[in-house]
Amino acid sequence: MTNNTGKAIFHLPGLFEFYELYRRFLPLYRDHPEYFYDWCAIGSVYGAPAGCIWGGGRAGYGEADSAKVFALMDEYEISCRLTFSNSLLKDEHLRDGKCNRLCRRLQECRTHGGIILHSDLLLTYLQTAYPKLYFVSSTTKVLTEFRQLEEECARREFRYVVPDFRLNREFEKLQAMPQPQKDKLEFLVNECCWFGCSDRKACYENVSRICLGEACPDHICRAPGAEEGYRFSKAMENPGFISSADIRDIYLPMGFTNFKIEGRSLGSALVLEFLLYYLVRPEYQIHVREAVYLDNTLDLF
Repeated sequence: MTNNTGKAIFHLPGLFEFYELYRRFLPLYRDHPEYFYDWCAIGSVYGAPAGCIWGGGRAGYGEADSAKVFALMDEYEISCRLTFSNSLLKDEHLRDGKCNRLCRRLQECRTHGGIILHSDLLLTYLQTAYPKLYFVSSTTKVLTEFRQLEEECARREFRYVVPDFRLNREFEKLQAMPQPQKDKLEFLVNECCWFGCSDRKACYENVSRICLGEACPDHICRAPGAEEGYRFSKAMENPGFISSADIRDIYLPMGFTNFKIEGRSLGSALVLEFLLYYLVRPEYQIHVREAVYLDNTLDLF
């Protein structure tokens, strides 16, 4: 589990939603290392296709073919992670054909695949059914007390644990963690959710119900400015935001190396901006934009 490279390892959103973006972006990542910061690397891409009842966090809407998706990530030796963080699963849901087929295909990938999950019921099932996969404890558990985070890190079944973003700057407590637990932590860097939100768990449970096909109203966010939706500029003002400079100057020297970028429910243009901000040297960002989507006939308005 230890990252021996000394680099920041990023875990990217939209395994199925943004297949076309990654199909263009990853060749640049491989063929033009000069474009990218030499202190960072891509570790995994996570997500779930539409119609997965084990899904959670965000309702999956990706339609890309799983065989193509897994083959692309294998080509670049990047781990695929299925986001199966539904918190409301019951025994009868474990037999779902689509989710089991995805796990079987993932287990056949050359690059080690993982599952992001919330449910201990699902964890127990997957450990037996798909022993080659690794497991990530989801931020949807909303563990806002540092003691809870420490207890989660102590669980041997999890290779990684994604803390609630409100613990991102508990530097004194984070620094005191033993290195094996530091190696497990995977910080959510660009969360836009209101720092004072008390409805986060209810919001995630609503998504779980939607993924299960239950008829339920959408969760109404009551956070200040919620009507604006996600804005990267607003996320940068969040007390839990972790900037590119923070990673390089604070977290890496403290021994933390795993960082998760959110964005599955957003558009590919905004996700590209995340990739540019965290991974690409400023002087080469225009080169990446040109290669991904710009041409001399493109009209935005």
